[in-house]
Amino acid sequence: MTMLGAHVEGGRTRFAVRSPHAHRVWLCRFDGDVETRHLMERGGSDWTITLPGDLAGTRYGYRAAGEWAPDKGLWFDPAKLLVDPYAVALDRRFVQDPRLALFGEDTADIAPRAVVPSPLIALTPERPRFARGGLVYELNVRAFTMLHPDVPESLRGTVAALAHPAVLGYLKKIKVTAVELMPVVAWIDERHLPSLGLVNSWGYNPIAMMALDPGLCPGGVAELRDTVAALHAEGIGVLLDLVFNHSGESDTAGGILSLRGLDDAAYSRAPNGDLINDTGCGNTLDFSNPAVRRLTVDTMRHFVVHCGVDGFRFDLAPVLARGPGFDPAAPIFAEISADASLADRIFIAEPWDIGPGGYQLGQFPENWLEWNDRFRDDVRRFWKGEGGIGALATRLAGSSDIFGQQSDRGCRSVNFLAAHDGFTLADMVAYEQRHNWANGEQNRDGHGENFSWNNGVEGPSDDAAVIAARRVDIKALLGTLFASSGTIMLTAGDEFGRTQQGNNNGYCQDNAIGWVDWVGRDQDLENYVGALSAERAAHLSCYERFPAPVRWLTREGGAMAVTDWERAGEGWLNCAAEDENVPFAFRIDRAARCVKIGP
Repeated sequence: MTMLGAHVEGGRTRFAVRSPHAHRVWLCRFDGDVETRHLMERGGSDWTITLPGDLAGTRYGYRAAGEWAPDKGLWFDPAKLLVDPYAVALDRRFVQDPRLALFGEDTADIAPRAVVPSPLIALTPERPRFARGGLVYELNVRAFTMLHPDVPESLRGTVAALAHPAVLGYLKKIKVTAVELMPVVAWIDERHLPSLGLVNSWGYNPIAMMALDPGLCPGGVAELRDTVAALHAEGIGVLLDLVFNHSGESDTAGGILSLRGLDDAAYSRAPNGDLINDTGCGNTLDFSNPAVRRLTVDTMRHFVVHCGVDGFRFDLAPVLARGPGFDPAAPIFAEISADASLADRIFIAEPWDIGPGGYQLGQFPENWLEWNDRFRDDVRRFWKGEGGIGALATRLAGSSDIFGQQSDRGCRSVNFLAAHDGFTLADMVAYEQRHNWANGEQNRDGHGENFSWNNGVEGPSDDAAVIAARRVDIKALLGTLFASSGTIMLTAGDEFGRTQQGNNNGYCQDNAIGWVDWVGRDQDLENYVGALSAERAAHLSCYERFPAPVRWLTREGGAMAVTDWERAGEGWLNCAAEDENVPFAFRIDRAARCVKIGP
């Protein structure tokens, strides 16, 4: 099997790219803006060329010629400079331009050029630094560090900032088990954003799956590898949030940047030839195609072998198992398990997409964890006063109605109250309605139903009673999260009152709306989370799976009868391990807005 990408070995540099329907493919080398083209040799579906010399650091791209018939999925336009799908480094970020979608318009001055890498260091495999039941800390690298007063300005907004002692010390303070980095590979803004003066600040719109974004990670593979090593030295794991469900080439009005101009069969199409859009982003990668699965597995292996990451979170993960319908025994799962570099990694699914049968919570393999939105919604509804105690108890006990009885591996649920997508935790108790006007879509984007409340005042308030009520609510929500069985997740800043001013879709707010405010943080709340996390970390085995057996107790401490469960409206719940030597207990009282963990 051809090794795709650019590789230096034995004093020569070899280039290989897949383009099964092209008539001709050229390697395009750049010396500044001077382009030199080399016609590549075809071998089956792949095109290759070997040039003399060590060309590490050389900028390059591809051009492909063939039939231009977009209705047939053939987008061959030799005027388009195409990014290598196997590139591991780029010389610049992607930018939107109408010429990307216009046939015959040259894009050499727009498209990033890939950079030939020096031979990459293969790391010695180590066990993932992760334990089920621990705290996953989801963070946007740029938003998390842009306003951090102790991080040098030159580092802010970059992956390297996460290795700064001030950041490492903070993560240790709140007992983070693993950081989950929102996308750090190269992406492009959605077409409508430039005219609004906005940019995509989340990164869920990738083009080059292996290439680290030059803005977030200017030091490339070495910067990510060194940052992972610094986090590992403090006992903190690293998970990468990867997007394999679609690419930023979007719908048929989108640009020709990489796969579309080389191998459009990577995208799923309906019988009539239309692009399938199970992602809401204009296209869906086709995981019934072995080449797509190969790119996915090769990408994951690259980040494990060369950067040392501990695992991955998958955006809109049902797409990985579509062919076109969801299949819990899809080939991708077996291929990941069979890969020696990946078999022991951590895998977390966002188990829904917007396609037919797209909600697949509980249906991923036993060794996968899954984001549990039922926990999120039932806990919010309970504290809002709309949900019963029975639903809450089920969520706290590991959601056996969804995941079945917990295995020896521990609970597969990733419990969370808020994530990057939706209201922040503080905004959840301050806004009943979304306030997304800054996004330029007349407040139509984002979720409409959030199970949120405002304590009598919509938005910011100077009323001391309202402020106090909101803090109490946040503490109750956090206490419930930390009392739950399974792995738990916090989005960076939610532990100290981060707000997005009611914006529940802040993907395009690379500014004070989206950035974490370190100076104005609620340190009382932060210390409360630190105490909760310390208690949980001290007895982690009690939380990776629900202790069995347990006693459900009345408010007064007696055994709970069936009639007690039927009094759901009272909103209280006491639980303790039957074995008095197991330090597992919690008490929840909705009326008092109180959660207590421990005996």
